[in-house]
Amino acid sequence: MRRPGAKRGLTRKDFSSDQDVRWCPGCGDYAILATVQRLMPKLGVKREKVVFISGIGCSSRFPYYMKTYGVHSIHGRAPTLATGLKASRPDLDVWIVTGDGDALSIGGNHLIHILRRNVDTQILLFNNQIYGLTKGQYSPTSELGKVTKSSPFGSVSPPLNPVAMALGAGASFVARTADRDTRHMAKILQRAHKHSGTAMVEIYQNCNIYNDGAFFEFTEKATKAQRTVMLEHGKPMVYDQGQRAVRLDGFRPLTIDLTSGRWSISDAAVYDETSRELAGIAGRMFGSDTMPRPFGVFYREERTTFEARLERQIQEITKKQGTSDLDKLLNEADAWEIV
Repeated sequence: MRRPGAKRGLTRKDFSSDQDVRWCPGCGDYAILATVQRLMPKLGVKREKVVFISGIGCSSRFPYYMKTYGVHSIHGRAPTLATGLKASRPDLDVWIVTGDGDALSIGGNHLIHILRRNVDTQILLFNNQIYGLTKGQYSPTSELGKVTKSSPFGSVSPPLNPVAMALGAGASFVARTADRDTRHMAKILQRAHKHSGTAMVEIYQNCNIYNDGAFFEFTEKATKAQRTVMLEHGKPMVYDQGQRAVRLDGFRPLTIDLTSGRWSISDAAVYDETSRELAGIAGRMFGSDTMPRPFGVFYREERTTFEARLERQIQEITKKQGTSDLDKLLNEADAWEIV
């Protein structure tokens, strides 16, 4: 029993708003929301310092359900708003919630630039390989041949790989988890929050209405062990309950059978999450029936954030020139009077 006058620690309830959650029953978004709400009290950040920013899509209703500050912005532009907010208020804890359509189609350009700038935010990219809010059109991550309302004869576009895209954009933290493994998700999100810089976490999320079971081979008990490898820094890439592993032949990953007598665990690749080269190899282990799908932290790099560089520049200019006059700044230099 809490003593009279003693301060109570925050709980999930403190981060849960009074809004009715309006996702389809059985949607993977519920598991992600519950995981985030349970995680927030453990991060030690005051609610008034937390902001969730979203774009458009099913996932983008997220800010309504968090008892924090929030912005439900426009399609694909959540990274833009987050960049502006962190530039003006670097003390805030900013989270971006987006989907594969919102982030990788109309928002692709904005996502690339927040990653390369290294703005100190956490990006939760819900990937269900479909447009759910607009009723089941194929998305940038839909598989080749996907039959949908907008591709009745099958999509002719190969899927975009969010992890490979983020690494190519120069992201300083890239990870992958799944809605059905909430323990792993909480661990990855906690690491993403601890990272100084842009942390992008791709979350495999099941849309049980328009793309049910898209990731079941990676999440269900019957197949998960054979189809996934958990990336752990400094540990061999072993999977299938220790029976198989990933071995590198130069830059080419191969699967080896550790029960055959030909290979041993010493032949397995040891993962290093600070290696951009290994991250690139693991990130391209995608769309193959013979290779396991990696989950965990692909890459992390500590480097100066965008807002820190911006603040340093402001201080240097102020030191040299003194405080600036906005009216003078707007009216000097290249200005003309039209008569």
